[in-house]
Amino acid sequence: MVDHLIIFTRYPEPGRTKTRLIPALGPEGAADFQRQLTEHTLRQVRSLQQRRSLRVTWCFSGGDVAAMQGWLGSDWDYQPQAAGDLGDRLIAAMHNAFAAGATTVAFIGIDCPAIDAALLDQAFHVLEAADMVLGPADDGGYYLIGLCRPVPELFQGIDWGTAVVRQQTEAIAQSLQLSSHLLTPLNDIDRPEDLPLWDAVQRQMLSVIIPVLNEAGNIRPLMEALQQVPEIEVIVVDGGSQDGTAAIAQTLGARVLFTNSPRACQMNAGAAAAAGGILLFLHADTRLPHDFPTAVRQTLDGAHVVAGAFDLGIQGARWGLRWVEWGVKWRSHLCQMPYGDQALFLRAETFRSVGGFAELPLLEDMDMVRRLKRVGRVAIAPGRVSTSGRRWEKLGILRTTLLNQLILLAYHLGVSPNRLAAWYRDRNFSK
Repeated sequence: MVDHLIIFTRYPEPGRTKTRLIPALGPEGAADFQRQLTEHTLRQVRSLQQRRSLRVTWCFSGGDVAAMQGWLGSDWDYQPQAAGDLGDRLIAAMHNAFAAGATTVAFIGIDCPAIDAALLDQAFHVLEAADMVLGPADDGGYYLIGLCRPVPELFQGIDWGTAVVRQQTEAIAQSLQLSSHLLTPLNDIDRPEDLPLWDAVQRQMLSVIIPVLNEAGNIRPLMEALQQVPEIEVIVVDGGSQDGTAAIAQTLGARVLFTNSPRACQMNAGAAAAAGGILLFLHADTRLPHDFPTAVRQTLDGAHVVAGAFDLGIQGARWGLRWVEWGVKWRSHLCQMPYGDQALFLRAETFRSVGGFAELPLLEDMDMVRRLKRVGRVAIAPGRVSTSGRRWEKLGILRTTLLNQLILLAYHLGVSPNRLAAWYRDRNFSK
């Protein structure tokens, strides 16, 4: 069986997409909203691919294939939408898919953020026994239609964009004696009054922001691990790598941004571009614990919690590393002072309210945590990250720990962060 998913979308051009939302969002905002919805759909599709093998086609208008590949990646099939009304475009895409060998075809748009991998998987499962599956939208249309053979009649004579689309479609299916199954009714986002639906999705969406500089050796295994986690947004912010880090991240599905160092600038840029209501800042040489999205959300739901992080695990067998881990655990739990290599996370609204990361050349994570402690509790989530022991191996455990403490002491005594950063670099102590 060859399952084929066809996604109808539009390249996000200001003034030419989501025009009904322009009064509320403006042309640029409406185009960005189109981008966010499409990328949200892409995450669900990647998650679906972990459940079943399927072919995916993005059926687009606006832009061209090169623009779509630059946006969503080159590992997809792209087809411009045919001419005519929506019915004509659906018929053309349907015939193309079945002619290419599909045994089941499902169509979706990007306007329904509640569509997830489980629902898409259910739709294809239904088509193993039924002629048609339909996802009813509350406005009288449908957010999904799936077929196990070409039935062009289902898309002819339909009053598209009205409240009778689903009713007319079901009547045609009945006249053709097609067996059909209805999925759970969901809402589309078409008008300004629908926007709260997206706000609810965004609030629970998790954006993982990874600042990088020449991390080609780490970014591939990190991205491959994150690809196994459904429904997260991954943003890689490159600070001028010369080793192909950005290209590797793009080929593995990350959204890649480019900005200048220091790392604080990179993380602020990633946060500004993130769609998620929860931000997690991750070093490229750090691996997150299993089911970290659940741990993050549950931690942030705690009383008076404004941010969180994980316990630290350091890769390596040397006994001194266990002492470092113990010290970090004590500092994090009792003093509420986790650092950046522990995967700091917080809600986007909290990040904005404290002004983001101070654009310091180093210690931007400690500065952020100190400011967060003034407004609430910084909690430690269950589980621990695993980070590279390379900086301890480079200078030795004792020397690295002493240098860390000297830098912190000097910072507390008022030494300029710029002077500390120069001292840090001079001793070749960068991570």
